[in-house]
Amino acid sequence: MSINRKTTSQSGFTLLEVMIAMVIFSIGLIGLAGLQARGIQSTGMSQGRSVAIIQAYDMADRIRANPVGDSDGSYNNITATIPAAIDCITAICAQTDMASFDWFEWNRNNAAVLPSGRGTVVANGAQYIITVMWDEDRTGVTGTACSGDPTVDLKCYPMVIDP
Repeated sequence: MSINRKTTSQSGFTLLEVMIAMVIFSIGLIGLAGLQARGIQSTGMSQGRSVAIIQAYDMADRIRANPVGDSDGSYNNITATIPAAIDCITAICAQTDMASFDWFEWNRNNAAVLPSGRGTVVANGAQYIITVMWDEDRTGVTGTACSGDPTVDLKCYPMVIDP
């Protein structure tokens, strides 16, 4: 007596299995695109912070290079507004004029290398607080209170120096 067995062989994936695989693959690609976008955003943020640090050190070097302007208080209250241009490159300037030229050049450079870039310098006893501000999220905010709220204020990098 022989038993007839039906043997069936599987010849491939069913349409449902292919569709499930495509959905899983698509979700993975969307996640990968999100990681890439976040990486690009983080790179832009770190670039802005690096430039802000360089700009703060630039003003610290300018203050240290002008000890007479430092001692007479020419750097005591540098605001974010850019003053009238003074030409100390082709003309000889006094130390107070050099401080105004530093103020002009520094804030002009801040505006050129950072989005909505500006900076301030405030005397705090024998030290200076140098603050570089910029619109890190590029939302158009203009507040200078350095509150840490990116919807209102610019991103701030403060640095304290003792010249």
